[in-house]
Amino acid sequence: MAADYPVTLDIEQPQKFQRPHVVIRLLLLIILSFVGSIVGWLFGLVYLILPVVSAIFISQKGGERFLAEDGPRITGWLRWLLALYAYLGLATDRFPTEKPENILRFEMTPAGKPTVGSALLRLIYSIPSAFVIGLLGIVGVILWIVASVFVLIQETYPSWIFNFTRGILRWDARLFSYHSSLVDRYPPFALDTEAEKAPV
Repeated sequence: MAADYPVTLDIEQPQKFQRPHVVIRLLLLIILSFVGSIVGWLFGLVYLILPVVSAIFISQKGGERFLAEDGPRITGWLRWLLALYAYLGLATDRFPTEKPENILRFEMTPAGKPTVGSALLRLIYSIPSAFVIGLLGIVGVILWIVASVFVLIQETYPSWIFNFTRGILRWDARLFSYHSSLVDRYPPFALDTEAEKAPV
């Protein structure tokens, strides 16, 4: 487990899932599939936008002011996006119309000296990690279907499926933080599935 990485994400598996939320998720995913390819479309859009937005902010304020002033706002956007992913991924029954911090714990210690060039280069540097997440996402879709069947039958699903989903969410959180130039360290190639402690 990459416990020393400056980004943490954790979420607890609900004791019970509500069956109607499986149908709501299916409807949302069908609607999204008309616009793009389900959650992959959202990931692709975020992938392209984050470095560009960060580069614009860095060019206007410099690296230090970007981390201090824009870092918290971007962290809030990422927290909401990750809460949406958690809902669609069947890690929670709570849609992020609530405060996302009530759904999951996403914390980050901004660090580094971002520049416009380094922000834009992350479009290329992040490709290996994004590729692995894409492959894990294929497995995640199969497990999502299995988990949905379990929820429809017994209102819960095995914890190992939840842990896998949490691991993908955690990898997404680390990649998005790196991709936004909020941290300098490349996300570890590790599917950390266990509960995580907050950074000190």
